[in-house]
Amino acid sequence: MRLPFFVYGTLRPGEHNHDLFLRGRTRSEEPGLLQGAVLYDGPGYPYAVEQAGGTISGEIVTARPEAYGELLAALDLLEDCVPGDPRSLYERVARDVTAADGGTVRAWVYVAAPAVAARLRAHGRLIEGGDWLAHR
Repeated sequence: MRLPFFVYGTLRPGEHNHDLFLRGRTRSEEPGLLQGAVLYDGPGYPYAVEQAGGTISGEIVTARPEAYGELLAALDLLEDCVPGDPRSLYERVARDVTAADGGTVRAWVYVAAPAVAARLRAHGRLIEGGDWLAHR
């Protein structure tokens, strides 16, 4: 599936990984909200953890078609996401995201892998309000 990406941490505009990974590879970027997840503070980046009642602020990033495969591979590597590998830090999942116009967009979201999410729920530091930029 060629879905857009929902980014909520260091890939957001103004953050260091935005220019490294997204510049020149995107067709559009617009604000969005992910319902049903919360953010936890990580070592220089946040983790999204699925949780009813939570909301995360971020951007919906649509890749240029010719850059999609390269961008998907680069983001999987950045997020330490190897589909099916239980040692991964993140899982890439398809979720509905609310766009600025109120419409719903299906997008890839990198969420904490199950073992990481369990540790964060037990011992992590929740980012109140679900906005990494406001937290920083």
